Amino acid sequence: MQQRAARTVAIALAVALSAGTAALAPAAQAAGPTHGHEATRSALRALVEKGGLPGAAATVHDSKGSWFGRAGHADTGSGRKRTPGEHFRGASITKTFVATVLLQLEAEGRLDLDDTVERWLPGLVHGNGYDGSKVTLRQLLNHTSGVPNHTDDPDFIHDAAGPGFLEHRYDTHTPEELVAIALRRPPRPGPDNEPAYSNTNFIVAGMVIEKVTGRGYAQEITRRIIRPLKLRGTSFPGTSPEMPKPHPVGYSRLHQDTPDAEIHDATEQNMTWLGAAGDVISTSGDLNRFQRALVKGDVLPPRQTKEMFDEVPAGHGIGFGLGVEFARLSCGVKVVGKSGRTNGSLSAMVGTEDGEHQLTFNINGDWLPDSSLYIDVIEAEFCGKVPSRTHRAPAALRLG
Repeated sequence: MQQRAARTVAIALAVALSAGTAALAPAAQAAGPTHGHEATRSALRALVEKGGLPGAAATVHDSKGSWFGRAGHADTGSGRKRTPGEHFRGASITKTFVATVLLQLEAEGRLDLDDTVERWLPGLVHGNGYDGSKVTLRQLLNHTSGVPNHTDDPDFIHDAAGPGFLEHRYDTHTPEELVAIALRRPPRPGPDNEPAYSNTNFIVAGMVIEKVTGRGYAQEITRRIIRPLKLRGTSFPGTSPEMPKPHPVGYSRLHQDTPDAEIHDATEQNMTWLGAAGDVISTSGDLNRFQRALVKGDVLPPRQTKEMFDEVPAGHGIGFGLGVEFARLSCGVKVVGKSGRTNGSLSAMVGTEDGEHQLTFNINGDWLPDSSLYIDVIEAEFCGKVPSRTHRAPAALRLG
């Protein structure tokens, strides 16, 4: 059970969408956008009514302004509803912030994305077949480094997100510890530069930021992104397990994939087990603003903006940029963004490549009995309808 959980504990935008679009019926390919957000509202309701999830909320920004939709509850005990200003754990959406800071540092001439990890962190990626002098910063950010994922370690994930969570939810982990856990696993076989998602890539990236600037990644993100963009609901908690108010209760089955698994309140947790790979707390409005600013070139110079959105294809119409992911929807619309999953929270920050249309949504539960219900929210917003499917295909899920 531990090994199976370790293989299926997170959701990446690209992986989830590839599983969904692979099962599309041919008639769905002509779907196009419609006015309003009724399809999105219906897709949110389906997460609760069909998926058995506690609640879901979405904020959209497009040419007509902002729209908020919700279903279910922020707190199933009190019946409290989801609200637009709620804070939630964005998990791997953190990666987009970290990549942005490294690109800013490159623009300032303080590093080059083709620098090796060994140059900045000598001896860190070493032994057991690994050589940090052959891994570049760019490869960390687009998941072509070959560095394995520490959250694939069955003993680690048992305590961080599995049955051991209740006992270990307040444990603090150092970046060095997480990298060491990852490097216990042998290098991945397979072609060089083939994308393979790894949370540990961004643990290392966060360490590079601190080495270059003398400040932690959270301080640099706050100084360089959060304050200039006035993302007042966005923060990085460090070792603090608490959530700023208002926030939904984060419900977790501790990633046990049985329908009768006990549900726990996982709202409080020390997120150092993901750190620079996944500890951001934000709001849907903040994340829409951040995604829009990135795509429109308001955060990075033109060269670095181009680098961020330089796609490494991963097959099936999906790909990785630097801290972002791409997917082509059933109606032909291509979206870019990032998703994230941690204990009690599943989120996505997605937008069109022209920066004119953003969707951020959060589910205050971490299980997906039918992963296509998650995909349907994105399809509904950007295609105007949920596509017909010959069957519902489960997606591979990752924590982070």
